[in-house]
Amino acid sequence: MLDEAAAGEAAALIWESRQSARRIAALPERLRPADRAEGYAIQARYEARSDRPLFGWKIAATSRAGQAHIGVDGPLGGRILAEMLVPEGGTLGLADNAMRVAEPEFVFRMARDLPPRATPYTQAEVMAAVGALHLGIEVPDSRFADFARAGGPQLIADNACAHRFCLGPEAPEAWRGIDLAAHRVQCRVGERYAREGIGANVLGDPRIALAWLANELSRHGVTLREGQYVTTGTCAVPLEIQPGDAVQVDYGPLGQMGLAFGA
Repeated sequence: MLDEAAAGEAAALIWESRQSARRIAALPERLRPADRAEGYAIQARYEARSDRPLFGWKIAATSRAGQAHIGVDGPLGGRILAEMLVPEGGTLGLADNAMRVAEPEFVFRMARDLPPRATPYTQAEVMAAVGALHLGIEVPDSRFADFARAGGPQLIADNACAHRFCLGPEAPEAWRGIDLAAHRVQCRVGERYAREGIGANVLGDPRIALAWLANELSRHGVTLREGQYVTTGTCAVPLEIQPGDAVQVDYGPLGQMGLAFGA
């Protein structure tokens, strides 16, 4: 079982690896989390390294294919620090990114707190706490050289591969009447290729994913707070990107957004 000192040391090692864009094979055995709780205990220490309030949360591995790819049996939650944000329509460098994928996502902004409690939140309760839907593009990365073999607890400690995030425009209020599970998203990577996504790729429905995150945080004693954003996982097979690409994502009546990639 990791004590406070070991969890702090593990967080410092991963953080330094992130800052230097260096990959590690794994955490040393004595610092390695044995379960989700220990992974989240390490992850929680990253908040203190930001000088701004926590922007929000991400969910990784929200499709069966994604879970199989990284060898986990369910989704993983991660923190999005304010420093991870990149402006919509801007250009993001890829020199420090090994994964090199972009992920179109549905993003919810919370209008009130969902604190920890003994009984799980229902999807209806969680959605009643949502203030708005936004579009988003996540650009993940891992500090582990072979992230597919790191395992769930280490990937949670690695902040569920949170790296960069682009918040897109707020969707029209009519989104509440749309079946997000059936909603299709058109993605284009420059002139190289196009790909379609659908909301059902996100745990069956982005709203299901949001409820999962609220309950995952509750189980670990964490409040999902008013004003925080939750990006719910990629609705398309991750878009392979390279320097010079420009990703455009069309969410139909919900809006459009784009992000370019430099060297």
